[in-house]
Amino acid sequence: MTFKGIVSKYKYSIALILLFVLIENVSFIIEPTFFGKLLDSLIDHFYDHEKAEYIFPLVIWIIIYLINVVGGTLHRFFNGSIYSKMYANIATEVVLESECREDQFSKMLVRAELVKEYVAFFKDRLPEVMWQLSATAGAIIAIFFYDYRIALVCLAVIIPIAYINNLNRKKVTLFQKDIHDNQEELFHLIESRDTSKISQFYLNTISPKTRIARWNAFSYGSVKVLLVIIFIAVLFICVDVDKFTTGRIYAVVAYLWTFIASTDYLPELMESLASIKDLNIRFTADEKAERHGYFPYN
Repeated sequence: MTFKGIVSKYKYSIALILLFVLIENVSFIIEPTFFGKLLDSLIDHFYDHEKAEYIFPLVIWIIIYLINVVGGTLHRFFNGSIYSKMYANIATEVVLESECREDQFSKMLVRAELVKEYVAFFKDRLPEVMWQLSATAGAIIAIFFYDYRIALVCLAVIIPIAYINNLNRKKVTLFQKDIHDNQEELFHLIESRDTSKISQFYLNTISPKTRIARWNAFSYGSVKVLLVIIFIAVLFICVDVDKFTTGRIYAVVAYLWTFIASTDYLPELMESLASIKDLNIRFTADEKAERHGYFPYN
């Protein structure tokens, strides 16, 4: 069962979850704009009780907030049932396919275990991908309406961030292959009852995981240093140049924090993508071997 096959078979269930995730994300992205307007209205009302109207901005903000709550609630409500059923069905299918190929029992077990990484990607990482895209694009677009210079700074920072994380993904892919190879070896050792090599197996898992952690730390640290550029630019533009209102400053800062927070997912996301890529190669090789009647693992 490859990544493409899973998407094709469960596209409607996955789409339903992602719809609620999208509703949650979009409402979260636009909420600071309306809260900023509400904040300005309340400040104006405090100084001029008769002329300033704050009821309408308050109602709009409450509606957007509730839409965010509904999207998040439904996303979490359907998450458990849909993906638990998906894992049960895919794991069963993988075991049956391995049995038809007359794979070793150890390989059946490891394939069923590795399916968890597919499901974890759809359940956890795919919503994070949507959050990353919607938060980054949404925040930059929203900031354009406040000050195009801040948005241009954010766009400029995206280029080195993308380069660093793409480099991280390529390196981690190699280490994920080592981890999956070790997982297959463990089941083989247990099946053969060769416990003398168990200690060496666990020692072999240290190196790839340590290297992945180092690359994730490098990626995280580099991105955070680059984001200092944004803070400096915003401080200069908002405070010294434009004389923003309180509500506008709140909205700009909220969008900046959204943009910055979205980068926190990148190292783990790159690790997950690398793992899925290696799994896809393995399952695709199994399917090709089955079509040609050649089973190299037997």
